[in-house]
Amino acid sequence: MSCGCKTSGDSSHSCGTKSANGCESVDTCGNSYKLSVFDWLSDINNPSQSQTDFVEVRFKNDHKFFYKNVNKLPLHIGSIVTVESSPGHDIGVVSLTGELVKIQMKKKYVTEDNPLKIYRLANQKDIEVWQDYRAKEESVKIQARKIAYALNLEMKITDVEYQGDGGKVTFYYTAENRVDFRQLIKEYASLFRTKIDMKQIGFRQEAAKIGGIGSCGRELCCSTWLTDFRSVNTNAARYQQLSINPQKLAGQCGKLKCCLNYELDSYLDALSDFPSSNSTIDTVKGKAFCIKIDVFKKRMWFAYVDQSMSWYDLDVQDVKKLLAQNKKGEKAPALEELKTNDIPVKSVDLIQENNVDRFERRNRNSGKNQKRRPNNQNQPRDTRKHAENQKDKTNPPRREKQAPENGKPAQPQAKKFKKKTPRKRDENT
Repeated sequence: MSCGCKTSGDSSHSCGTKSANGCESVDTCGNSYKLSVFDWLSDINNPSQSQTDFVEVRFKNDHKFFYKNVNKLPLHIGSIVTVESSPGHDIGVVSLTGELVKIQMKKKYVTEDNPLKIYRLANQKDIEVWQDYRAKEESVKIQARKIAYALNLEMKITDVEYQGDGGKVTFYYTAENRVDFRQLIKEYASLFRTKIDMKQIGFRQEAAKIGGIGSCGRELCCSTWLTDFRSVNTNAARYQQLSINPQKLAGQCGKLKCCLNYELDSYLDALSDFPSSNSTIDTVKGKAFCIKIDVFKKRMWFAYVDQSMSWYDLDVQDVKKLLAQNKKGEKAPALEELKTNDIPVKSVDLIQENNVDRFERRNRNSGKNQKRRPNNQNQPRDTRKHAENQKDKTNPPRREKQAPENGKPAQPQAKKFKKKTPRKRDENT
């Protein structure tokens, strides 16, 4: 049994994650999860005669382990296998085979002593039982949350995972303090009639299980591709000149964002060329201290101790020269003489983002003097034709002015006003 797209053994194939509209059999595809490892040795023949007996098996996209193929089964990526568990057996999907398994075992410090075994390839009955228990997990999670809430326990049930044969169910929960769930386990055991296993996870692992959209507009890194959680502290934000605002620096898990570590090495490399931010310059007008640093423009802002409101930006190389002069016992010139007058770049607000009343503009043509078109569309066709003919008669086309023959400008003629006759009243109306 393998993926329905028939390409689960191909390492270059990817069906997408569960949220993507990719492979129809995404639950059994070997390349559909973030924990999948790219097998870069798949096209290379093994020079040694001995083949490794260990394979990597994953379970519900959250954890995976290494099992020994004692029966020499023909396994490939995406094969559904029945493996040893305690108690009973479990159902998993092969995620990695070949020599790359040894590298992964060495990387995760897994020894080959007393390994767990692979029993057989899963038959149709095993798969049906496995899928039935997987379908129950969502309803079981809701019931488990109701029981924990009824017992007034300060914990949150994040996820539920059934074993392949239904012999054990694992509840993943998060809690800030220690929880006494002895009564909770009794309630779960009497309701679900199976062995109960409680596992506490961190808030980062909870965000990885649930998933979501980050402030950047993309899916969370921990739920798509990030497999290990490195420690993040506020020094990473300070090195990147970010304001220490917990609301902006914290992710959906309530902890500092993992992406603060992504560009930290680049910032540290750039800051190695800068003098210390605590350095002061002794000038002829007094001492000046550093206020701000621009990593990208490689500039530093200084201000006098007595005049802290006036800032002067200097290049990094100039600052180094001034500090070298101070070490020799010489005072640096005034910062006003060293400041470079940069030509300000005038920005054009094309979308009028800075305009407060951009949505309150009125129509320029609105008012009493606005020309209104005659609303004669509802009149009959013959009546409209007659009205247009009368309009043409009353308003004849203007004639172009011709220049006089003698070259003298023509005198303007007096306007003739037509006397309006009173309109007769129709007695029939």
